[in-house]
Amino acid sequence: MKRLRVVHVDSGASWRGGQRQAFLLATGLRDRGHEPLLIGVPHSPLVDRARAAGLAVAATRMRADWDFRAAQKIRARVRAWNADLVHAHDARSHALSMLALLGQNRVPLIVTRRVPFTPRSARLKYGERIARFIAISHAVRIAMVDGGIDGERIDVVHSGIALPTGTVTPRDWRGERGWTEDTVVLGVVGAMTAEKGVDLLESLGNHLPEAARSRARIVMLGGASSGSASFAGIPGWRAGFIADIAPAVAGLDVLIHPSRAEGLGTAVLDAMAVGVPPLAFAVGGLTEVIEDGESGILVPAGDVTAFAGACTRLILEPELRDRLGKGAAGRAQSFDALEMTKGVEAVYHRVLRG
Repeated sequence: MKRLRVVHVDSGASWRGGQRQAFLLATGLRDRGHEPLLIGVPHSPLVDRARAAGLAVAATRMRADWDFRAAQKIRARVRAWNADLVHAHDARSHALSMLALLGQNRVPLIVTRRVPFTPRSARLKYGERIARFIAISHAVRIAMVDGGIDGERIDVVHSGIALPTGTVTPRDWRGERGWTEDTVVLGVVGAMTAEKGVDLLESLGNHLPEAARSRARIVMLGGASSGSASFAGIPGWRAGFIADIAPAVAGLDVLIHPSRAEGLGTAVLDAMAVGVPPLAFAVGGLTEVIEDGESGILVPAGDVTAFAGACTRLILEPELRDRLGKGAAGRAQSFDALEMTKGVEAVYHRVLRG
């Protein structure tokens, strides 16, 4: 199979799911014999991690979707790399890559979309210049089709995670925080934004019966702040950004994921991979990840009462946590980053075959 020279463009200045997927894909392609070049913004976690991993990296400021100076720099990198393809990983890099490739019709542009929202400006940004779209879930694909994009132009390749290769030693949150052994550690993982439902934690706490509230403790993994916290009287801890996420997640008893919208949910997959059962609303790609009652629990979107009821069961029933945790670990095996890499690689080759 032909060795491909692929330029990846990502404008993210922080470390979120999209940047993680761009990194895993670039390293996966490199390990499979291809030659990726990753273009990111200066001093971003993605650029720093890619350099540390030995990837070819270029840093370019990307101030806006139609930043002509950034597009010129991307264009120069594409030429110098003699790229077979350009792969844009977020909305801004999508626009910039289109600008960069004006008049360069021999270089196909691949665009990944990660959010389950109907896209805007479909006629302008989603026209024929895009050789192929990759949606990270069927939910994302449906939203794209609803926005007027031809479904025949979209491939679904689920996001992947780096599955643990050995034993993961769980972080001892109870010991660190001085919580008693009978407490149940509920974790929230990811960007602490409104769309992720973190504002629902107070309401969730108010809906829990006293038997569950008295045993619950909440750990938040992600975000910029750290320190003690309280959620409707439930003691908690904001751990902030954690680089070595697997031990931190493995130390949880349950992952609560009250996201209102989710393209797929790699934070959920991280928890599942180390045997932590997830509880989530049935939104977006989460329904493609979690098998309700087998590898986690799904409740109707926005139903805080149902969410609190399921959370109560998980707090008070250790046998349920154990059964769902085992199912979660098995389910996570289907979302290996290697399979994601192979899926994207197959899209590249189909595009180049015309």
